[in-house]
Order: sequence, then C-alpha cells, then structure tokens
Amino acid sequence: MMYTDNYSDEKNYFAPPKQDSEINGINSPERAILIALGDKADEELEELEELCHTAGIVVVQKYSQRQRMSSPLFCGEGKAYEIRQAVDELDATLVIADGELTPSQTGTMERFFNVKVLDRTAIILDIFASRAKSNEGKLQVELAQLQYLYARLAGSRADLSRLGGGIGTRGPGEKQLETDRRHIRRRMQHISEELKLVEKRRAILREQRREKGYKTVALVGYTNAGKSTLLTALTGSQTYADNILFATLDPLTRAMPNDKGLDILVTDTVGFIKKLPHSLIEAFKSTLEESLNADLILNVIDSSSNDYPSQLATTEDVLIELKAQQPRINVYNKCDKIGSKPMFTASPCVFISAKTGDGIEALRELICHRLFEDTVTLTLDIPYEKSAVLSELYENAKIISTEYTDTSARVKVMLPSQIRYKYRQYEVIPE
Repeated sequence: MMYTDNYSDEKNYFAPPKQDSEINGINSPERAILIALGDKADEELEELEELCHTAGIVVVQKYSQRQRMSSPLFCGEGKAYEIRQAVDELDATLVIADGELTPSQTGTMERFFNVKVLDRTAIILDIFASRAKSNEGKLQVELAQLQYLYARLAGSRADLSRLGGGIGTRGPGEKQLETDRRHIRRRMQHISEELKLVEKRRAILREQRREKGYKTVALVGYTNAGKSTLLTALTGSQTYADNILFATLDPLTRAMPNDKGLDILVTDTVGFIKKLPHSLIEAFKSTLEESLNADLILNVIDSSSNDYPSQLATTEDVLIELKAQQPRINVYNKCDKIGSKPMFTASPCVFISAKTGDGIEALRELICHRLFEDTVTLTLDIPYEKSAVLSELYENAKIISTEYTDTSARVKVMLPSQIRYKYRQYEVIPE
C-alpha cells in the first residue's frame, strides 16, 4: 500500500521519531494519542486510557474505528492521516494501539507518525514492571518483557553484522541480531530456573499449611474490582489499595478471623484484564497457582462498572485457561455505589461493599460454610487408655479445644463427616 502526503507543509514524516524531551522537556510526561478498532472500540479506549493513567502517560486524544482491518498502519489510511495531523497539532510523543502490533507494523507506524508507537501489551508490561516489589514479581515481569522483546527482534538489527577474523572464520560472521537473541534466551532460561525454585518453595509452604489443617481462599477478579480492600475487610490486616489498575501485583496472604475457631487463609492475587498478554499468564503461573491450589475461589466483581458482565467473562476465561476447578463464590463488590443489587448475576453469589463493610459478615459465614460443609463438630470423651485414638484425631481432624479429667480427655473436634462413624462410641451427647 502506498501512502501519499496530502499536506502542503514540507515536514519529513519519515524522519526518526521525535523524543518527548524534544517537545515537553526531559522530565515531562509522555503525551499519547490512542487508537482502537471494532464494535466496542469506545469501551476499550476507556480502559486503555486508564492503563495510560496508571503508567503516568497523559492522553491528549482518542480515535476509534468500527471496522477491523489488516493494515500496516493498524487503522485505515484516512484515519492514519487524521492521527498524523493530531500528533503535530497536540505535540504528542506517543501513539498507542489497543491491540498487539507486529514488529513490522510498529516500524511502519513509527516512520509514518514520526513518534514512538506502542501497543496495549507494552503498556501493561510497563505497569507490571513499576508495580513489582518482591524479587519473585520482578523476575516474572522481566521474563514476560524478554518474551515480548524476543518476538520483536527480527529485522530490528539485521543490518548489524561482524566480520570473522582468522583461519576458519572468514566471511560475514555472526549478526548482532543473533547475539542479542542468544543473550535473551540465556537470561530467560536463568529466570525460568529461578522461578521453578520459587514454585517448589510455594509447594512446600502449601503442604505445610494443609498438614496444619489450614483452608485457603483465593481472591481473583478483574483489576480494580476491590480485591485488596476486600482482603483488608475480611482479615483486618492493612494492605495497600488504590483506585488504579494493578495496584497490587505480588500475592499477599493473611489469616481470616472467625468465631468458629477455623484456620482460614485468604490470598490476594494479581488482577485480570481483557487481552491479558499470554506471556504474562505464563510468567505469573507460579503466582497464579495460589488460585489453582486454593480450596475456594472468591471471584470479586465490580458491580458499579457498566461492563461488569464482560469483566466476569474475562475472569472466567483466564480461570478456564489455568484449569481452575475449585468451588467459587461470585462476590459483587462496590454495591454502595449503585444503591441496589446488580441485575445480571451468576450464582452462587453475595453482595457486599468492602469499603463500608456491608455484607462482610455474611460473606465470612458463607466462606466458612463452603469450606467446612462436609465436616461436623463433635465433643468426644477419649479414655486415657485409648491414647492412640487421640493421636489419630490430631492427625486427621481439627482439634478446637481439649479438657483433661481424672479418667479421660474431653476434646472438641472438627472432622470430615465421612469418618464420624469411627468415633461414635466416644461422642458426648448434648443435654
């Protein structure tokens, strides 16, 4: 496809992209123009603008095009000229496409618009890089970034090569591109090995928790649905929460107090988003396994969002990809913002406001019921000569309390209902 310049000015639109420091000063934020395609382009532009805000980018203009197309410029030629004019008039330093661009598309667009061009994936990776605090989180983000970069090296440095020297090495030698690829592959392998060690440590911790009788709950859901605020409401522990996308990246586990004396741990995990890059899912599998190995999943939904059914579907799609099969509770959060229950809901569900505390106690009750619905709580009178029975209970059940008398140990115990018959003779019948 040929592109002709319809403008009378003598500007060279195929010069190297201008830098933001040339326009706004070295410390000025990037100024971006956004473009999205498809029937839901306007909704996707809103989310892309939120991503840009989280990344510290100022959005100066947004463009949408209903028709999706395969174009070197991502959008139609007429729309591309419109955007190119806006780049000049608004002193934009970035053009961001709400989609994943190929390396050739990126190069063509940068030459055409004369500014740096990024896609949605690059913005998400940048946000993740700024949010990662733990060593594990930083490794996971770096792995995703390297996978993204590796796929985009082709052709970027094909003109750089080194001549061999000496006998047996005459000729064109190794291209710089291949050297870069080898370094990236080596680094990705090193990070993958480190993450495998982290995964083993997580597996050991999970096994220790199971041996001690802990039940685990994982908070999952669309980013900015209020998972961190809900973790605080359920556990009473102060955690970082903010009204921005991906405010929390590293998983955080806290104990949930309850009046039944049950050992329950709640874990906050990374939020999901539409078009979540597959490389991120792969890189964060060790973190997302906290969801896969939990006894119960709370799918947190922002009921105040106009797009919450679509966000719920996005979360379900990621859980299906991760092959998560645990029982779930759909938690419709932020009900204080809408004044009534959402119209379209998926069961089983509960309606809460993590911010005001409304519905939190009902959610706690539901969590305890779902986690322990196949258990019974009994008081048993175990004679001292039957100490082996008491030892067995400590291994296979949850001991809530123990009292010692002259002839026996009276224990209050929670155990699976299917093994209750083994202890019938020791049960203390309530008066």
